[in-house]
Amino acid sequence: MAVPQTQQELLQAIQTTYAKLAADLATVPPERAREVTLEGHAKGTLMSVADLVAYLVGWNALVLKWCERDARGEPVDFPETGFGWNELGRLAQTFYADRADLSFPALLQQIADVNARIVALVASGTDASLYGCDWYRTYTKGRMIQLNTSSPYSNARTRLRKWLRAQGI
Repeated sequence: MAVPQTQQELLQAIQTTYAKLAADLATVPPERAREVTLEGHAKGTLMSVADLVAYLVGWNALVLKWCERDARGEPVDFPETGFGWNELGRLAQTFYADRADLSFPALLQQIADVNARIVALVASGTDASLYGCDWYRTYTKGRMIQLNTSSPYSNARTRLRKWLRAQGI
């Protein structure tokens, strides 16, 4: 899929990649969602499907936080307060830990909810507000949203489908 350049392209990318991911997640037996058998984010590591969903929820929630702070005229801490871009592994661990006690169905509801909020956010924007100027360094707001929604959805789906095949699901 090409990198979105307009509001409509961004909406299409988010909605399409999320729908495909959600369909694959729906095939995961809930009793297997916490098995630590899925290829992790760091080379040579393993995680669970539930951790993968928690990771996506965490990043999506950060996108919303960034945009909400920006809309209020407040400074935005990229990627997150207390974390640098060189500490994404540690940040991912907080996403897993923050949602470790949730059931798999509850995690699926969280990703659906946060995705719906992102879709609404993008739908309320314009080409100019999303792509008209740099927002973080050389990245537009639309590009930052895409880098933390549709791109990770696609990556997660590739990993999930590989896991589903390996598990015979």
